[in-house]
Parts: sequence; C-alpha cells; structure tokens
Amino acid sequence: MIELVSLTKRFGSLTAAQDVSLTVARGEIFALLGPNGAGKTTTIKMLATLLRPTEGSAYIGGFDVQKNTREARRHFGIVFQESSLDDQMTAIQNIEFYSRLYGLSRNYALSRAEELLREFALWDRRFDNVRTYSGGMRRRLEVIRSLLHRPQLLILDEPTAGLDPQTRVQLWKYLKRLQAAEDLTIFLTTHYLEEVDKVADRLAIIDHGKLITQGTAAQVKQRTASETLDEAFIALTGEVLRPA
Repeated sequence: MIELVSLTKRFGSLTAAQDVSLTVARGEIFALLGPNGAGKTTTIKMLATLLRPTEGSAYIGGFDVQKNTREARRHFGIVFQESSLDDQMTAIQNIEFYSRLYGLSRNYALSRAEELLREFALWDRRFDNVRTYSGGMRRRLEVIRSLLHRPQLLILDEPTAGLDPQTRVQLWKYLKRLQAAEDLTIFLTTHYLEEVDKVADRLAIIDHGKLITQGTAAQVKQRTASETLDEAFIALTGEVLRPA
C-alpha cells in the first residue's frame, strides 16, 4: 500500500529526511516513531502530497504521489494532530461540507456518514454542534470525515494526543474494528509507545532524518535487549519519547 524509496527532503542546508525507504503492506498498522524534529512530519507531508521531496519517490496503492497526485489522494484519508473541524457546525454539516470537497454525491455521503457515525458511536449526536463535543468525540468525527470516500489508507498524525487513557483505548477499539472490516491500512505517528506495542503490526524509528530500525515491536526490543519499547527507543535514540 505504501512504498517510500530513498525519500529525501532538504530545506537549504537542513536535511529533514534522508534516504527514507520502507514498505507497508495492505491491511497493516504501521507506526513511524521518532523524537520531536526527527523527520516524521516531513515524511508524512511528502507521502500525503503536501510537500515535494528533494529526491526519491513515494507510492500509495502503486501510484507515484508526485506524478499521479489525484489518483494517490483518492486512496488515502488523513487526520492531522490539530483539529480542522468547524465547531460552529454540527457533525452532519461538517461531513457534508467535506464530502463536497471530494465530489461525493449527497445521498452517498449521508449513507456512508450514517454507517460511520453508528460505528464510532456518534449517531445520536449528529445534529449537535461540534463545540459541545469532548476531545475524544472530535477526534472520532475527524476520523469519520477522513473515511467518507472509502480510502484504502488512513494516515494518522498523533491521533490520540491529549486524550485520556480510557478515550485512547476506546478510539483504538473503533479503529481496529473498522480496519478489520474494511481491510484498511493505517500509517500513524504517536508518542504513546504502549499503544504501538499493542496495536501496530510493524514500526520504524526515525532520528535526525534517518531511519535507524524497522520491524515488529518484538524484533526491535530483541535487537536492543530491552523489555519494553520505551527502553528500546531510549537505547536507539538516547531520548525519552514524551506524549504531547
């Protein structure tokens, strides 16, 4: 589903990402980890067609994100860490507005919205203004909005940042259920390493713009003789990954 080939991005004399290469199979949950400033956001922006790489290529569903941008964009939905919902609108109004950006018919959008709102336990709040929503409800609505066009890939940038532990567990319960039902590939960044240990099929750690390891959580812990992923992360980067 994802292939990054020697992906590099330079800003003048600063190299934000250097020779990043990895693959993510369809249906996988893959976590990209790293300290602040390591190159995670730059890599995600290049993958999501928001930033042109200096060198290398990125593919989504076999489409080059630079040469076949429109086709690549149809294959993914993205949820950024910062909310982009209009809190003066209801959930349904937010969904309808977003669906028009994707050129979806109103009937299709409302049918898909009902399916997702029920799946994520927001159907009874669909006519409430978003300003009345909790942080967890807003995040669920953003996920719903990103899935309206039935993408094969969901990109999540710090999806559970700022949420309490119970809400984080609940959000992943919904995501895992949908991932299994729709064979959805999930590519995420997070600072919660215990989440990665529980939900990710594989992970990669990036530091100073370079990938320093890839594999399952068990493999990474074994390579560093660590009992936890936190210990492995410290061993590889020399830093503690602190949730935002």
